[in-house]
Amino acid sequence: MIRVLSALFAAMMLLAACQPAAPTLGSDGQPVPRAYKITAREADQIPFRMLDSVNTLRGASGLVPLQLNSQLTAAAATHSRDMQVQNRPWHFGSDGSSPLDRVQRVGYSGQLVGEVISETYETELETLGAWMAQPDTRRIIMSPEARDMGFSWFQESNGKIWWTLVMGAPQGSGFGT
Repeated sequence: MIRVLSALFAAMMLLAACQPAAPTLGSDGQPVPRAYKITAREADQIPFRMLDSVNTLRGASGLVPLQLNSQLTAAAATHSRDMQVQNRPWHFGSDGSSPLDRVQRVGYSGQLVGEVISETYETELETLGAWMAQPDTRRIIMSPEARDMGFSWFQESNGKIWWTLVMGAPQGSGFGT
């Protein structure tokens, strides 16, 4: 009988160990979000996941797909890092630069369509979902004039991510003329 109880107890302990840990709840009773840590392997994939996701959304609305643009990505990377330095998500750089200034600095010859930013602990796709839920950021992502996209981030050691997406229209595309 003791053996049976010991075996039953051991089985219950093994099963309990297999159960996922209960999420930590915040003061509002909701699960506390877990930080999304970007690995070196993921870092190479993130821009393409974002591009594919944006193009899927645009395609569903009959819009032309975007292409990644290295100059716009450089502008996005600079701004993500600068937002972290300033510790606030906003469109102006610590030197007073605007999105237009940053796009011009990297030598992009097209027109700036818009810039979308975020400060979060979420993945790029969760962030895209939040951007699509807001009319002002959705309008930039879904702009019919956009053809080029730059996308980058800066992640702090605590997991906070500063995301920047920059949309452009190449010179000669008819936008802004």
